[in-house]
Amino acid sequence: MDGGPYLIVFDCDGTLVDSGHIIVDTMSAAWRAEGLTPPAADDIRHQIGLPLGQAIANLHPDGDRDSVDRLCDAYKNVFVSGRNIGAHQEPLYDGCADVLALLAAEDAYLLGVATGKGRRGLDHTLERHGIGRHFHVLKTADDGPGKPNPHILQDAMAETGASPWNTVVIGDTIFDIGMAVSAGAHAIGVSWGYHPPHELRKAGARSVADLFHDIPALVREIWTA
Repeated sequence: MDGGPYLIVFDCDGTLVDSGHIIVDTMSAAWRAEGLTPPAADDIRHQIGLPLGQAIANLHPDGDRDSVDRLCDAYKNVFVSGRNIGAHQEPLYDGCADVLALLAAEDAYLLGVATGKGRRGLDHTLERHGIGRHFHVLKTADDGPGKPNPHILQDAMAETGASPWNTVVIGDTIFDIGMAVSAGAHAIGVSWGYHPPHELRKAGARSVADLFHDIPALVREIWTA
């Protein structure tokens, strides 16, 4: 390996933390608050990773702009209420903390996050699990167009001085993979999230990790091939 820095950018929901049940419950509550029948849980999970407004528009294709905005507001209200009373449990996936510490200890690597979460939500998650210290750059829905648009990844590369060839995205959805491909970066999928491995590979993932502990070896393969 040479010509660093080498930037490893992780998605958050479905990659670092298991938050799908929270998102499904919150989205369903938002629909009910507007007097609507909630979408199917699998349909909601498949939208995780997109900006909130886009996800809701996809789930409510017959809704006009006002109804989508109301659902967005209802979602935010329900989510914040749940977080304030400590109802949100989004555990780290097995091996996550150990692998992040291992990668962060390697001088050649810089770690980052690119997520559809807002900054407050990401900061809360990282602080709660004590993993924020491992990351050099954080990009959220507040920083520009959401995935699969490559904007936030390109910003992360610019801030760290990493080239696309020296950058790999680790994510669980085709939106993560599409963002990486659009930016000219590498992509590794994970099988424990919200989109199945065959979709990740079709979208351009170089490989798919079945365990968090698989990630270091898969990353090294990219830059030693």
